[in-house]
Amino acid sequence: MSASTTLFLSRAIRCSTSHCAALRPSPSFADFRSRSLTLVRQILPAARSAPVQLRRTAVSVVQMGEVADAAMDAVQRRLMFEDECILVDEEDHVIGHDSKYNCHLMEKIEAENLLHRAFSVFLFNSKYELLLQQRSATKVTFPLVWTNTCCSHPLFRESELIEEDCLGVRNAAQRKLLDELGIPAKDLPVDQFVPLGRMLYKAPSDGKWGEHELDYLLFIVRDVEVNPNPDEVADIKYVNQEQLRELLRKADAGEEGLKLSPWFRLVVDNFLPKWWNHVENGTLKEAADMKTIHKLA
Repeated sequence: MSASTTLFLSRAIRCSTSHCAALRPSPSFADFRSRSLTLVRQILPAARSAPVQLRRTAVSVVQMGEVADAAMDAVQRRLMFEDECILVDEEDHVIGHDSKYNCHLMEKIEAENLLHRAFSVFLFNSKYELLLQQRSATKVTFPLVWTNTCCSHPLFRESELIEEDCLGVRNAAQRKLLDELGIPAKDLPVDQFVPLGRMLYKAPSDGKWGEHELDYLLFIVRDVEVNPNPDEVADIKYVNQEQLRELLRKADAGEEGLKLSPWFRLVVDNFLPKWWNHVENGTLKEAADMKTIHKLA
C-alpha cells in the first residue's frame, strides 16, 4: 500500500475516533463530507493489504456517513449543520455557539455539558384555546410528538442575541412561527409576546439525540391564519383546558400511540393551569417571573 494511501487512512482513523461528523461545520460541510467519503470508497480496494484495524476503520468512516445521511432528510440535515445555537451557562450567560447538530448529540451534551438557549411559544386564540402542533416525522429529535405551538432556538446572530426585554428570543419566535406554521410576522408583532419564565431541563430523545435547554416560555394571544410547513409540522389542533386534560390522560395511558414532548409536559405540570387562567383574565404580565430559572427534571 502506498504511503499516500496509508496517510489518508490514518487521517480517517483520527477523524472517526474524534467523531469528525460532530465538529462544527462550515456551510460547505456537507460537500466536504461527500468528497471525503468518495475518496475513502476509492481507496478501500487499495487498502486490502493494510492492517486489519486500518481497513475496519476506513469501512466505519464510510458507514458513519451513509447512516447519518439515511437517518436525516435534506431539510433537517441542512438545519442541523448550518444553524448555530447560542451556548449559555446555567445562569443564562452567553458563553459561545455551536451547531444545532452538536447541541443535540447526547454524547456531547453529557461529555461537555452543552447547554443552549431555546424558546417555547404558547399561542392562544380569542376563545382562549391553545394551538398545539405535532412535530413532523422527519424531525431529528422527538418526531411525531405533540407539543406547544412552536419550539425552537434563537440563533447566534445579532438580531437574536439582544438581551433587553428578551427581544432576541422574541425575534427568533417570530421568525420560527413563520417557518413552521406560515404565520406572517405582521400578524405576530414582537411586542405582543409575553415572556413568562425560564426553565432549564435535559431530555434524551432516542439514545443518540436529545435536548439540554434553557427554555424561554413565551405566551401570545392572537387570532391568526395557520399554514403549516410539512417539513416541520405533521398536524395542528386548538384545545381548551378540558381537551388538554383528555390529551394528557391518553398520553399517560398510552392510548392511540399519543406522546407529548418532555418540555411541554414540564410546562403543563408546573405552570400552565395557573398561566392559562391569567390568559383568560387578561393578566398575563402579572404572572411573569423572568428572574428565576426553574431547574426541572
